[in-house]
Amino acid sequence: MLVHGVWATDGLAFWAETPDISPSTPRSRGAAASRPHPWAAPADGVAAVLGLVDAPSRTLELLLPGSAAEPLPSPETGRLAEVTRPRLRPWQVPAVVPPAAQALRLLDEHAATATLRHWATVATFARDLVRRGRVLPCLIPPEGPRAETDMWVVPPLDARAGWRAVLTRADAAYFRELALAMPPACRTSGTERPSAEVLREALDTFADALVRQAVTEPLVTAPRTAHDRWLAALTGPDAACPDVPELRRELEKWHESVAAAEGATRVCFRLLEPADSDDWRVELALQAADDPSLYVPAAVVWSGERATGLPGRPERELLAGLGRAVRLYPELDHALRVPEPSELTLDTAGAFGFLRQAAPLLQAAGFGVQLPRWAGRTRLGLKLTTRTKKQAAATSQGFGLRELVDFRVDLAVGDETIGEEELAELARLKVPLVRVRGQWVELDDRQLKAALKAVESGRTGEASAADILREVVQGDDELPLLEIDADGVLGDLLSGQAERRLTPLVTPAGLDATLRPYQERGLAWLSFLSELGLGGVLADDMGLGKTITTLALLVHERAETAGRERAGAPTLLVCPMSLIGNWQREAARFAPGLRVYVHHGSGRDAAEIDGADLVITTYGTAYRDLETLKAHEWRRVVCDEAQAIKNSGTLQAQAVRSIPTGTRLALTGTPVENHLAELWSIMEFANPGLLGPRARFRTRFQEPIEARQDEQAAQALKRATGPFILRRLKTDKSIISDLPDKIEVKEWCPLTTEQATLYQAVVDDMLAKIDSSEGIERRGLVLAAMAKLKQVCNHPAHLLKDGSLLAGRSGKLARLEQLSEEILAEGEKALLFTQYAEFGTMLQPYLAQRLDRPVLWLHGGLPKKTRDRLVDRFQHDPEPMLFVLSLKAAGVGLNLTAANHVVHVDRWWNPAVEDQATDRAFRIGQRKNVQVRKLICGGTLEERVDQMIERKKALAERVVGTGEEWLTDLSTAELREVFTLTAEGVG
Repeated sequence: MLVHGVWATDGLAFWAETPDISPSTPRSRGAAASRPHPWAAPADGVAAVLGLVDAPSRTLELLLPGSAAEPLPSPETGRLAEVTRPRLRPWQVPAVVPPAAQALRLLDEHAATATLRHWATVATFARDLVRRGRVLPCLIPPEGPRAETDMWVVPPLDARAGWRAVLTRADAAYFRELALAMPPACRTSGTERPSAEVLREALDTFADALVRQAVTEPLVTAPRTAHDRWLAALTGPDAACPDVPELRRELEKWHESVAAAEGATRVCFRLLEPADSDDWRVELALQAADDPSLYVPAAVVWSGERATGLPGRPERELLAGLGRAVRLYPELDHALRVPEPSELTLDTAGAFGFLRQAAPLLQAAGFGVQLPRWAGRTRLGLKLTTRTKKQAAATSQGFGLRELVDFRVDLAVGDETIGEEELAELARLKVPLVRVRGQWVELDDRQLKAALKAVESGRTGEASAADILREVVQGDDELPLLEIDADGVLGDLLSGQAERRLTPLVTPAGLDATLRPYQERGLAWLSFLSELGLGGVLADDMGLGKTITTLALLVHERAETAGRERAGAPTLLVCPMSLIGNWQREAARFAPGLRVYVHHGSGRDAAEIDGADLVITTYGTAYRDLETLKAHEWRRVVCDEAQAIKNSGTLQAQAVRSIPTGTRLALTGTPVENHLAELWSIMEFANPGLLGPRARFRTRFQEPIEARQDEQAAQALKRATGPFILRRLKTDKSIISDLPDKIEVKEWCPLTTEQATLYQAVVDDMLAKIDSSEGIERRGLVLAAMAKLKQVCNHPAHLLKDGSLLAGRSGKLARLEQLSEEILAEGEKALLFTQYAEFGTMLQPYLAQRLDRPVLWLHGGLPKKTRDRLVDRFQHDPEPMLFVLSLKAAGVGLNLTAANHVVHVDRWWNPAVEDQATDRAFRIGQRKNVQVRKLICGGTLEERVDQMIERKKALAERVVGTGEEWLTDLSTAELREVFTLTAEGVG
């Protein structure tokens, strides 16, 4: 079942295709009346896949391309369309429309289709805006005309309070790019609307939901006036409030003034704790919006003293900002009763209200807020002390998770423990902010009750190491674990520093390689977890040797079981299909004693499994052969490129999690790419159930960290996952000191007059054809135009394919030739990557003749022996040379460290693909700094795509990253804007 997301009048609607079933309605030909979509899943089926209970559902009418008989299947189905000239027609689909907060959570977990990937990107943008305070409150009036109402009379609750995103400068530019990249299927519900209008509505809806998640305390608990009701409706689930036109106009002016004054100053509020008296103070100030260190107290502003960076009339800015802030924080009115307000005095209850209620609201609206260092951090919590009954060295030999340990749980405030008498005194005071041993502490009734209960239960005694581990990881919702003092093996594990504490395992006999020190520590860590029966996540940076470390573990374990009657169950390794050959080659090269069986392809034979040490399969095969794999005993299941299981609801993630095994290992360079839900999914594979149910993880960690940047929740998550995740970076010199630097440079190349003429001719010709076409024909024309324009940027002969001379006709080729000459003159080697095999075929003889140096050429059409011979020559021949490579054929799996220059001749649309290609040279074994150059024709499509990638990598990876298909959905006017050649592009 493929789930799609379409924006409807009441929010993000989820519907699904079931392409493998027969149509539910006859394919009648006729006309235009809307009919049920033949492959649409029922609403309850969609809800079940998404894990929704009691979600609102309804039938949507979608305009989808197709024939009168049936709509086109979505590209993700893999079904070929049978329609030659499709047209938009209305189709009915059952859909579920969950509340915005729930939709945001679903986008974390379900992003397998183009529409959901796009909405996930929009959600990420909304999170970023809320995090930076780029939202403002608003009052949304009821539909239809309405008479003016006095501001202090409470009218009907027929309007809505809400939050809108503030879009200026880079954010506005990114918004336009998101609108351009929006797949039409995202906005096909009801009447056709511009993508920017739909995107604005969705972005504001998401931002509003995120602010309501972040600001959990109501600002007004007993509203009396219409303004109070609006304030109360800005938080919590109920947004209904009266419509007050005067207030609405003031808020609209606020939005306009923020847009006009972007980049200047903002009002800032600093909470100062009591010094000699019992009074707290909120100091008012002006702060530079782009430089928080420029902070000028209001008293200085009123003194007339000039301060660098302030506007000409700073007092006006201060008063205008305070006038807006009082709308959100009515208590501020007390400070504004004097001509020159500079501070607000509060009692302890007022300070607590500012901390919990006003500060988050003011921050969300873009005001500066500075709180004491202890705010949100120093709370009542627990300290856990454990002692093993018999001391063990830093190894798991003789120690298991069933081992009993003595434990004691104490109450703590920060790093200080407190006794029962002090706790009773805190409970008696009933004050939300108290000073304990010199530290201010925020308390609430729930924490006090939980603490009193903990004291009464006398939390001392003995428990198994497994129970202690579960207590640490899953924790207490009311009383967080603030400190752990554990000894022995359990202490090593809980410290999150086991890799540093353990004695490294030397390179095992049978491994035809010498492990580096950090790899030996990684091997010891993997073995340590395995002996305890725990899974792990090896998240080392790309190029640090996750493959060889894993092979070393298998060789080490095989040596440990040598001589036994039964050597033990095999390890199952699941990886993308493109990496099967790499694992085979690396195993044959470094671990020739391992018996390796590849369970993939038409000739797979399950009988081969039990005789192997390592069984390699793909995610797709693991899903298809799940019952076969579950029938075998496995010592370990390894997921390589474990980001493939980052969405816990996908079939392949569910499949690999269901295979019974002794331990599990996830290999990934990116344990979290977008959301913390991905970390939960990978950890749920490695150690099922250890982090608790998905819903609890969301409320305990994900929402506090992502929506409120909760420091305590972030520390708790690090403590919970630290024992099971090992991540080292190439850039960390303490890990690997001999890996040099990588320097990236963009080389801007002008078009020749011939190129510019050809470029414009392609644009004019293709736009005319695109404008008069539709459906699949139009998509094909757009893709053809893309290819032709990129070929023109390379060289006219690349487009014309006429075998004409190359010299003097391409600005890019001229720059490439110049760079190559300089590189070879230095006695060095370079890799030249192109995505076009035909262009590589043109480059190789031309550069070889012009530079009189060897120029090798590797592409997908070469047999393996020829490829290996070319790689071997490039690596070992001392003569300076160039290596032209097809990006697809050589982007992964090759070690080409003889080169210290990488040139990307033409740009690929996914920066991750380019980075993988670059890592052929920038990897372990490289002894020189690596210079990476990307050739870009200025003023052309290449420059615009480069800007898009650089401005927001998330968009490039999630929307553009799959190729050029997203451009086929742009309107003709939008395509003209993307394709147009500007004057600066011609040399």
